[in-house]
Amino acid sequence: MVVLETERLILRHLEPGDGGFILRLLNEPSFLQNIGDKGVRTVEQAVHYLVEGPIKSYEVHGHGLYLVALQGSQAPVGMCGLIKRDLFQDVDLGYAFLPEFWGRGYAVESGAAVLAWGRRTLGLTKVIAVVTPTNAGSIKVLERLGFSFSGFTRMPPDPSDVSLYELSYEAAPG
Repeated sequence: MVVLETERLILRHLEPGDGGFILRLLNEPSFLQNIGDKGVRTVEQAVHYLVEGPIKSYEVHGHGLYLVALQGSQAPVGMCGLIKRDLFQDVDLGYAFLPEFWGRGYAVESGAAVLAWGRRTLGLTKVIAVVTPTNAGSIKVLERLGFSFSGFTRMPPDPSDVSLYELSYEAAPG
């Protein structure tokens, strides 16, 4: 199901058939280093991750991570969406892209579309994002989207600090 379209991208619900793509994305060295090891090593485990993660989130929360694909070719390039974590009161903007698609503005383009959709459709007034403090590329994306650094937090079971960013729509332009 297509949720959003931008000039260059389509954002749609992830589905079990995306298991091969998710297996690759979740095992990219950059994903493992900056987001974490989800323990997904087979297509079957990737399908389980999808069913118990994004697909379940659509049913429970009405949103989740979406597959980001190129307009035209429909080639999957990453995922982007809003995540509701028990740890936080506010929803969290999450995204990850295959390295060969970095530097093309896809994270900002899909992130801006998701944020506008969340504000318009879900009535969100605040969104957070968590990022590894050394992930300069992701921090740059968040800043371009209007997020501001608000401190450090932890996401158990990982004992490391992560940077917490916030975007309040009252302070954001239009």
